[in-house]
Amino acid sequence: MEFYKPLIWATLPAMKTVLVLGAGRSSSSLIAYLLSVANQFSWKIIVADFSLAVAKQKVDSSPAGSAIHFNIEHEEASKSTIASADLVISLLPPHFHIRVAQHCLSLGKHLITASYVSDEMKNLDEEARSSGLIFLNECGLDPGIDHMSAMQLIDSIHALGGKVISFESFTGGLIAPETDPENPWRYKFTWNPRNVVTAGQGIAKFRHEGKLKYIPYQQLFTRISHVSVPGYGTFEGYANRDSLKYIDLYALKDVKTMLRGTLRNYGFCSAWNILVQLGCCDDTYLLEDVASMTHRDFLDAFLDGSKTEATEDKIMRQFSITSDSTEMKRLTWSGFFTDEKVGLTKGTPAQVLEHILNKKWSLAPGDKDMIVMIHKVIADFQGKTKTIQSSLVVKGDDEAHTAMAKTVGLPMGIAAKLVLQNQITSRGVVIPVSAEFYNPILNELKTLGVEMLEH
Repeated sequence: MEFYKPLIWATLPAMKTVLVLGAGRSSSSLIAYLLSVANQFSWKIIVADFSLAVAKQKVDSSPAGSAIHFNIEHEEASKSTIASADLVISLLPPHFHIRVAQHCLSLGKHLITASYVSDEMKNLDEEARSSGLIFLNECGLDPGIDHMSAMQLIDSIHALGGKVISFESFTGGLIAPETDPENPWRYKFTWNPRNVVTAGQGIAKFRHEGKLKYIPYQQLFTRISHVSVPGYGTFEGYANRDSLKYIDLYALKDVKTMLRGTLRNYGFCSAWNILVQLGCCDDTYLLEDVASMTHRDFLDAFLDGSKTEATEDKIMRQFSITSDSTEMKRLTWSGFFTDEKVGLTKGTPAQVLEHILNKKWSLAPGDKDMIVMIHKVIADFQGKTKTIQSSLVVKGDDEAHTAMAKTVGLPMGIAAKLVLQNQITSRGVVIPVSAEFYNPILNELKTLGVEMLEH
């Protein structure tokens, strides 16, 4: 197991206990970091997961850690487990965070998550604040490092008398250039596959040159931006659902352009758009006869034409592409035109699509993922404009210690340490957009190889 060497401020005399709920794919770096902190300060780390074996694997042989079985559905046992901690980090699926938060509120425990603040979580703000508790959310990668690095850049511009007139930001979880060179998508699942398959559904809205812009889901993957990252080439970026809410969050009420989006490697979006247009990403209804369905049957179920016409020909005719097009190469490589059985007994289109893709898109031994983030800011300094780009590129070590795990987990681990050392004074339901959070967290991330570089 890899152990991080965190920056040390001061040792606290009282033993502290951190409870990590969930030991899934994004937990490895967080748990390794916390175990290092525990060794330094004689703190205790409890890793709780539905699978005791998985929790034990993450703790390994560290004397500072212990692994336990945990099921959020077991109310009394959950409360008892949370009661044993000083601070809880929830890596459970986002819809469970509110239940964890309610237990933390009744038991007087601090809480940290990497997920977006839900309306239910917002409603706990006043009570958490009056109880002297911090419920820190959006403290991972995106959301998390994106907030902190953006606000550090924006605040530095304001401190120099500048005014931000355009803010664009893109983040992508990709695979490293040397990983799986035969994969034409240049993509694999490095976080929740369901979220990848259903990403972008709804309306994307943003501001561009002073005008409000809206992109419906069916147009999303055809309305792409070309985003250049120094040293790594050009990527495709598509708009996230709601960029407008960040105008107030980042205190940029006069900004003319505000756009946040997701990065993919060049050529991804046109092929993915075929799956979107067919309806393969729909998660609202169950398909019939999934147990007997092949990969080819799955695509064919959404296509017009005679049963005597090949699925490949239907695709090419419907989308006006050729057999040697990049779209067909990606679909063929993924196995969509084979007679392999899907391997599910039931499922929505999105669930079946996820299952088929997972056969090729799971990280294999030795695979490395790569996180790419870039902010592009245009600022006005008393009539003179200046463009500033700030980018982050992080590669994973292997299929277990991924870049995604580092960038999601390490900010939460550092934040936990700051809270337990009383370095954070904010209380209530908060996200890390002030210097109290971003300065110490980004400074320590830099020592751990996670650093934004300005251009």
